[in-house]
Amino acid sequence: MVEKNGKNSSLSGRPGGECAIYIHIPFCKQACHYCDFHFSTSLKKKGRVVEMLCRELELRKDELPGAEYQTIYFGGGTPSLLSSQNLESIFETIYSNYNIAENPEITLEANPDDLSEEKIKMLAASKINRLSIGVQSFFEEDLKLMNRAHNAGEARESIQLAKRYFDNISIDLIYGVPGMSDERWKENLKIALELGVPHISSYALTVEPNTALQKFIEKGKIKPVDDEAARRHFEILVETLTKNGFEHYEFSNFGKPGYFSQNNTAYWLGKPYLGIGPSAHSYDGNSRKWNVNNNSLYIKAMEKDQLPQQTEELSTADKFNEYVMTRLRTKFGVSLPEVEEKFGTDYKQHFLKYAALLKQKQLLEERDTVFHITAKGKFLSDGIAADLFYLD
Repeated sequence: MVEKNGKNSSLSGRPGGECAIYIHIPFCKQACHYCDFHFSTSLKKKGRVVEMLCRELELRKDELPGAEYQTIYFGGGTPSLLSSQNLESIFETIYSNYNIAENPEITLEANPDDLSEEKIKMLAASKINRLSIGVQSFFEEDLKLMNRAHNAGEARESIQLAKRYFDNISIDLIYGVPGMSDERWKENLKIALELGVPHISSYALTVEPNTALQKFIEKGKIKPVDDEAARRHFEILVETLTKNGFEHYEFSNFGKPGYFSQNNTAYWLGKPYLGIGPSAHSYDGNSRKWNVNNNSLYIKAMEKDQLPQQTEELSTADKFNEYVMTRLRTKFGVSLPEVEEKFGTDYKQHFLKYAALLKQKQLLEERDTVFHITAKGKFLSDGIAADLFYLD
């Protein structure tokens, strides 16, 4: 069960809830150089978008019949830009239209510069019981390169303040940043451990198309990302956190016992979820839907009670490939009995054929009919999964 503003004591690494709600808040104070998510730096339409989020929630209340929603996740963008009135409107709409579990995990992503004590108190007084703080680095050089809105002092202070009101806190850290030495990365992890956060999500800096980071690298203003340095940082990350009581339960996620992200675990285990807001994606077990990634078009459609969505029906091969991709990234692994039950004997034989080649290379290992990526293969997990895909 989830205690108010506390940890989820029922998880302990087990699969998450039946269904989830994801709410995309498409606003930021400024654009991070590496980000390719949908957002606007103009807040003029924030109130109107929140109204339309509520309308979308009302229109889609029966989309997953019989569902019990065990997680609600505010992502973005920067959800910590929401006011108490914004949150109250959204929660009132959710709780009056959806079957919400008795003690749901409710996460809000927050930037350190938004987390004044007054703001944290407001969030703690709401239904939010988990904070995910976008620290990225505790060093000014890295934050300036990424064009983050906060500074190193705010990164530390936001966590120290949040711990007064929240027990369940996650932070994001980015490694493989140009100019980041192994020593600086180790120091980042040391600071995180000293601050006592129970969950860390950590990602390699990637150069996405059409981002400011890509343009700066092309113009020679920023050094290219060093893949070998990123690999070293990943190995340091895994070794440091596992030695300090964290479980590496998904490629980019580390949690103390009882502090795994129930929301994200539900995604990785193929649970259905509703994605609400501009650019948000949804999954019902058979198809994926995604909303238009334009705030104005989203508002115009919702004003007419029209869902601005596209839909993709998933083939059996699509579902199998997604299963393999997500499970190999997690501690749960690919279960042969589950493959046969979900997809049939042909898919099981296909998997075994190509898994044998990866076992020979010591990239996969089998334990009690469940396949896991080895320590040697962890940094190559997406490529290994692709080698196992079923191609129509």
